Amino acid sequence: MISPAQRLATLLENVLGGPLPVRLRAWDGTESGPEGAPVVILRSRRTLRRLLWQPGELGLAEAYISGDLDIEGDLADGLRALWQSPQAAPRPGAAQLASAVLTAARLGALGPRPPAPARRAHLRGARHSTTRDRAAISHHYDLSNDFYELLLDPSMAYSCAYWTREYPEYGLAEAQRDKLELICRKLNLRPGARLLDIGCGWGALALYAAEHHKVQVTAVTLAREQRDAVLARVRERGLGDLVDVQLRHYRDIKGGQYEAVTSIEMGEHVGDEEYGDFAALLHRALRPQGRLLVQQMSRGTRAPGGGAFIETYIAPDMHMRPLGETVALLEGAGLEVSSVESMREHYVRTITAWHHTLEDRWDDFVALAGEQTARVWRLYLVGGGLAFEARRMGVDQILAVRPDILGATGMPRTPAYWYRTDETTPW
Repeated sequence: MISPAQRLATLLENVLGGPLPVRLRAWDGTESGPEGAPVVILRSRRTLRRLLWQPGELGLAEAYISGDLDIEGDLADGLRALWQSPQAAPRPGAAQLASAVLTAARLGALGPRPPAPARRAHLRGARHSTTRDRAAISHHYDLSNDFYELLLDPSMAYSCAYWTREYPEYGLAEAQRDKLELICRKLNLRPGARLLDIGCGWGALALYAAEHHKVQVTAVTLAREQRDAVLARVRERGLGDLVDVQLRHYRDIKGGQYEAVTSIEMGEHVGDEEYGDFAALLHRALRPQGRLLVQQMSRGTRAPGGGAFIETYIAPDMHMRPLGETVALLEGAGLEVSSVESMREHYVRTITAWHHTLEDRWDDFVALAGEQTARVWRLYLVGGGLAFEARRMGVDQILAVRPDILGATGMPRTPAYWYRTDETTPW
């Protein structure tokens, strides 16, 4: 008699057009697939039904989030085996879907569509309208300040860190501090300068720049819980005379003539068609010879956007483009790009640190947000780390300047940011 695991293995090999990269364990305990490979567990017939209703990346993600599907051992090893398979993730054709339905019928798995996990984003209105943008940002960043305090380092920096040391005492907090200092040095911040931080998060850069470089910071966010958290931290540190926190859409930013403007992993939320206007706003906000630092994620030309799982559960309406297209849009707005620094491998280490925190404090995350939300974040962090590891995604710091009317930028021939605090030791 053919076991459920054998039937499923045959079906998947037909879809993949080659041997299975993983071993399958069905709900009855039977197994099929290569020995020693990561084991994918289908906990009930509902797993197969879920995948029939939602084939592809999103169906697999929802099966994992709901607990219908699991991977024995290290999730990263399982996903890596699937991604590195020569037949990875093809979309099944009509004949293969028909075969899948027949297999499901023989296994008693046909039935109504299973409910989607609760963390799905449900947005309404025109894409990238102010109201929809606010809902998209709220879905991700207003999860709760307590959740992010549990996950992040004490600075609450939720972006790629900059790892400059190799010794045991040097960890995520130190790497985030070095990232913040690097940004301030690239911008040549001086006491009294005006910095506009668009998409300020929980205020890591705004607070650091004010506290350590004595600049006047206007920090802008669209997430209410972030605004409230930054305001509390500003009061706690006595920085009310240096940091102005505003709850507003970037399109509603008024004024200009800033010496420096930053957008730290916020540009991914702007949208494809809207980015040209965003770049023009960045140009307008700067005074002549003012500097811009954009830290932004990218994807290759064959994988635009954020992907079905990320756009549905993490960052709806996100759009990532190839790095060169972002540089072209900034240049098209009248900015001169001075340098581009890849931080992709830094992000692998950053995400690994966040993932370790999630696993070490798993029970706390589940108690705070529920098991499905915790599983969403486990999948997000593991998948994101693998995407950067495999160069499916990148992240870069783009330093640009607004030239003056004569074309002068005021940029030094030898950038001072390549040196540490004592001005003698290279990074």
